[in-house]
Amino acid sequence: MKIDIPKTWPVDATEAIAVQNRLRTRVITTDQFKSITTVAGVDAGFEQNGTVIRAAAVVLQLPELTLLEQAIAHRPTTFPYVPSLLSFREMPTVLDALAQLTLEPDLIICDGAGIAHPRRLGIASHLGVRIDKPTIGVAKSRLLGTYDELPPEKGAWMPLMDRGERIGAVLRSRKDTKPLYVSAGHRISLETAVDYVMQCTPMYRLPETTRLADRLASNRGPMPPVGTSAISKAQQMRLF
Repeated sequence: MKIDIPKTWPVDATEAIAVQNRLRTRVITTDQFKSITTVAGVDAGFEQNGTVIRAAAVVLQLPELTLLEQAIAHRPTTFPYVPSLLSFREMPTVLDALAQLTLEPDLIICDGAGIAHPRRLGIASHLGVRIDKPTIGVAKSRLLGTYDELPPEKGAWMPLMDRGERIGAVLRSRKDTKPLYVSAGHRISLETAVDYVMQCTPMYRLPETTRLADRLASNRGPMPPVGTSAISKAQQMRLF
């Protein structure tokens, strides 16, 4: 995948916030794509006591969720941990992993926020604007916003609101489990983002894209062989 990776990145919070405020005006939250048949997941973990970032990218075929390709990249950790500035800590290595892919996915799902962010530029939006691709943010915890009580059924969702603005969806991806916080990243609407997240989430709480990317980034056990479904036949039988 051809990516123009910046040679320099912000080194402190003041500079990073200035970049967010500049790029936020370029985020598009309407559907601007032709068709989506391949979807990537990206995530980042840490090695050597947090001094090295290990980022992973996986590409799956839709609707089968067949694993088509995977890549890992490493970089030294150079940006401090700041909750609303995680993209500056993780994204350089995520871009390195995406650049290794021979396939160019139609959509990328990130482990983190899209516009559900104080400055409306979480890692999914930042990545989408940087490479001009449709992206979705799927966070496991809420960064900000409020919502009404969520029904327990799989697929139920409620708007995530912040100061009168709808910034995302609180989605029940599996019955009676903690919800996910879905937000548009770039070049996709919230309703479409929720639809694709559900297409990628047949069984577990997390979509297969980011579930596998997290597994690879954290080096937690073997991955499914390339060319096979991310959900095994035994697991598929449990869905019915």
